[in-house]
Amino acid sequence: MTRHRYGPDRPERTYVPHDFPEQTFDTGEIHLNYAVAGAGDRPALLLIPGQSESWWGYEQAMHLLQGHFQCYAVDLRGQGRSTRTPGRYTLDNFGNDLVRFIAGVIARPVIVSGLSSGAVLAAWLSAYAPPGTIRGAHYEDPPLFHSEVDTSCGQSLRQGIGPKFALWSKYLGDQWSIGDWDGMRAAAPAELPAWMLGLIPDTDEPPQNLKEYDPEWARAFWTGTVAASCDHSRMLAAVKVSVLFTHHFRMVDERTGHLMGALSDLQAARVQELVTATGNRIDYLSFPQMGHSMHGQDPQLFTKTLTEWAATLPA
Repeated sequence: MTRHRYGPDRPERTYVPHDFPEQTFDTGEIHLNYAVAGAGDRPALLLIPGQSESWWGYEQAMHLLQGHFQCYAVDLRGQGRSTRTPGRYTLDNFGNDLVRFIAGVIARPVIVSGLSSGAVLAAWLSAYAPPGTIRGAHYEDPPLFHSEVDTSCGQSLRQGIGPKFALWSKYLGDQWSIGDWDGMRAAAPAELPAWMLGLIPDTDEPPQNLKEYDPEWARAFWTGTVAASCDHSRMLAAVKVSVLFTHHFRMVDERTGHLMGALSDLQAARVQELVTATGNRIDYLSFPQMGHSMHGQDPQLFTKTLTEWAATLPA
């Protein structure tokens, strides 16, 4: 059995070069890693990656976006080159890291776009960032309600993607303290639903994005501690800006009722209902044939969709 260890304590095993230079910002608790693309006279855009995705998941899209925006793509705490913080992976901590980053680095009102759990953080910023900070928020295939363990609407985390996070946590361990990649691959057929097996790479080494990821994130989601103080209904009822909501592939297993995808149509309708009730505009676009990451799968469509919507926001 081969054991693996990755992260900031093993940079020679973990990181690779990229097209855009990387920098760090000290929030007071962590060093937040980020990259910038585009001229400063263009509107500011903050890109927030999903779980197990580093900033460079946006790299191809940034080449296109930089003609329209000054883009800031970040590594959230516990991902990429940013600081690991055992016991402190919560939506509120992630969100406040970004509030400090916007104030200390971007220093002007910004459009935010996040994927997956990054989209939940885009929702967090659209609700809880200081007034005047956020111009508008793009929720890219957000697991709103679905990433909660005890949710008020539709399928919970454990009725969908959750078992994958449990597997990561069990065999990789917080901060890669176990690192049993081979054991995880061998156990997957017994511990995951059949449809989820394709989400576990059949490779001798973990893919680059997982090497840069603290698996304690997975445990925080599986146990529900990540959102213990951030109820999604309450958050969405506090949104204060215009929202673009792109909804990608989803399917409900008729036999089990479990969800394949980030959120169901029922959950998407509830998101729209809550945001609309705040008096703010929400533009919902359905892409049922699109994979979870539009910015990764089709950066041209992602850029077109985001720039066209951004052009409708007040200056």
